[in-house]
Amino acid sequence: MELAYYSDYAVRLVNSEEPARNKDSLTSVEAVRELFGPSSTAARRATDADVTRFRSVRARLRAVFEAADGGDETLAVDLLNSLLLEFPVSPQISGHDHRDEDNRPLWHMHLADHPSNATAGYAAIASMGLAFHLTEHGVERLGICEATPCRNAYLDTSTNRSRRYCSDRCATRANVAAYRARKREEADRSHSTGRTADSAQSAARNGER
Repeated sequence: MELAYYSDYAVRLVNSEEPARNKDSLTSVEAVRELFGPSSTAARRATDADVTRFRSVRARLRAVFEAADGGDETLAVDLLNSLLLEFPVSPQISGHDHRDEDNRPLWHMHLADHPSNATAGYAAIASMGLAFHLTEHGVERLGICEATPCRNAYLDTSTNRSRRYCSDRCATRANVAAYRARKREEADRSHSTGRTADSAQSAARNGER
C-alpha cells in the first residue's frame, strides 16, 4: 500500500463538515468510527471524547488545505509539520494481506495504529499521508472546491494540474451557473443596446420636427 493512500483520510475528515451549508456529519462516536472504514480495528477504540478531538484536528487539516489553495506554501507546510510533530506515526513493513502469484508476501510500508487513542491514530496517518502527497506532487495539488457554496477539500491528481472542483457534480453545477450568468449578461447587454437604439431613433425624430 502506498503511503500517499493515507492522504484520503485527511480529505475524508475535512469534508465531514460543510461550513458554508452549516452541515456537520461528525456528531457521534459512530460517525468517528465510519471515518476509519469498515476494516479498521482502530475504530473500536473511539469514544465520545473523540468527537471533539476529531473536530479540532479537522479544523487544523482544513487550514492546511486553505493555505495551499491560497498559494501560501510555507504556511501550509508549517501547519502540516505541526500536526506531524504532535501526532507521530509508527511505520511498519507489512505483507500479511498482499500476496504475489507464488503466494509470497508483497512487502510494503504500512502505518500502524496508534496505541493511545482513536484521534491520535487517525490524525497521525492522515497527516503523514497528506505529507507524502504534498512532497510527491506539490503543495498546489491540495485544493478547496471553487463551486459555491461547497468548499470541500480535494487532492488534484490530474495530469495537467487543472482540477478546480472536488467532484464532477460540483464542476457541472459551476459550469451551468457560469453559462447562465453569461446568458443573463448577454441579455442585459442586448436589452441595453436596444434601449440606446430606441433613444437615438426617438431623438432623431424629435430633431426632424
